[in-house]
Amino acid sequence: MKKFAALITSLTIISSTVTSVSAADNFEILQNKSDGIILGENYLPTNTDTVMWGRLPNKDTKPVISIKSGSTITVDTLSHEGQLEDQGKDPLKYFKSKGIEENQILKEGIEITSSNKPHDFDNDGPHMVTGPIYVEGAEPGDVLKVEVLSLTPRVPYGVISNRHYKGVLVNEFPENEGRLDGANSEHPEKYNNVSIFTPIRKDGENYIAYLNENGKEITFPISPFLGIMGTAANSSESPSSVPPTPLGGNLDINELGVGSTLYLPIEVNGALFFTGDPHFAQGDGEVALTALEGSLRGDLRLTVLKKGSSEIPGSANNFDMAFGETEDYWIPIGLNEDLDEAMKQSVRESIDFLSEQLGVDRKVVYAYLSAATDYEVSQAVDKTKGIHALVAKKDFKEFIDFKIKSGNTSISAYIKSDGLYANADELFKLIKAKTNYNTENETLTVTYKNTKYTFTVGSNKYKKDGETKTLTKSPYIEKSKVYIPTEVILNVMDIPLNWSTDGSSIIGIIGY
Repeated sequence: MKKFAALITSLTIISSTVTSVSAADNFEILQNKSDGIILGENYLPTNTDTVMWGRLPNKDTKPVISIKSGSTITVDTLSHEGQLEDQGKDPLKYFKSKGIEENQILKEGIEITSSNKPHDFDNDGPHMVTGPIYVEGAEPGDVLKVEVLSLTPRVPYGVISNRHYKGVLVNEFPENEGRLDGANSEHPEKYNNVSIFTPIRKDGENYIAYLNENGKEITFPISPFLGIMGTAANSSESPSSVPPTPLGGNLDINELGVGSTLYLPIEVNGALFFTGDPHFAQGDGEVALTALEGSLRGDLRLTVLKKGSSEIPGSANNFDMAFGETEDYWIPIGLNEDLDEAMKQSVRESIDFLSEQLGVDRKVVYAYLSAATDYEVSQAVDKTKGIHALVAKKDFKEFIDFKIKSGNTSISAYIKSDGLYANADELFKLIKAKTNYNTENETLTVTYKNTKYTFTVGSNKYKKDGETKTLTKSPYIEKSKVYIPTEVILNVMDIPLNWSTDGSSIIGIIGY
């Protein structure tokens, strides 16, 4: 997944910019279960009963819901931005000051901030953490597999914040006199922190965010992900939500969006999974302190992998560090307060994974990583810093095979120079879609659930009921057979497609 860095050339004090989005593309506000479509088998809202504000669950925390392993859950996550003390701890007032109508402000934010839910601005994390979720059958030593099936913005706006003594440029930004005496939720202006209100709007089929600067716009595409996904520690402490840990938490890895899979160690019965810190977009490093924070409705599938399972990446009997995966990459993670040490850990995790999973000699792996793998700073602002690797799966095509699975049926997928492809006849038969291929103009028409798709050989323009979507890859013909980029399933047809490694096989799982 590509990263998009938000370019902010000027920071604006909280109260100075008002941008109305009250009629933003007839945006559907997703207040709760009664609004929009709930696709998960289970549903979890964020409210005073299900939220921990700035703290994480532990072994003693009572779960708010129990679900079966392998089932799906829809979680309505809530961004902390607009709720915090330096923004007045009054989202109704804060967002109205930005031109937002009351019916476009999430009710649970108003409920939580006006309740007696404890929150210490200086000592707690900022995040609204939803959960924990008890997953049946999970035991210490097992691994929780988290598949991100879909992410939908609940409101057409978010916030990017820079706070004193935080961010990469501590004591340089915000560029003002700093926190004043008497700063509290009744006098938020005395914090002298900076929050940039950032609307989003449709740009063709996609959303973009935009920052207004002297009558001109800085725009960037959104790429949603959940910054916090984790399991509870075997401890009675209730840690801050800020620093990430080997059990996940505030990882802030922007590759972990729709179509990704995250593996988490389990230390307590039921795993006690939690999530939150929804992002619309984040540049690597998250340098100002926050990304573009915005509330998301997320659909997740939670599956327990028993200790020793071949589906556990790397060391199946000693899995002790969160690990990510997408269609294109394996994502070994390093965490440490020292960025150099985080880098070392991510490299070690990469070596261990490739040598244990694929049997590649460790010295060869180390050489490969040096020549071909990018290491990215996920964030450098959350006390414990994060670096992760993007290990390209296609480079190991002779060590692995790809499959796509729906239900109990699977087909093969194939690596081509620019990505992963599947035979069109087999792929669309797998999802029970009807097809018609026009040999004259080399166009394939696919009908799936009353929606018509048109794919043309050699073209990266894909049509969905006449609307065009542009991808990086194009269909091709080989021996009279049409091959389709597998990303079409997720990015054109909007069907969940998540990837997970099982031994020497990489399996794309279609659907809910």
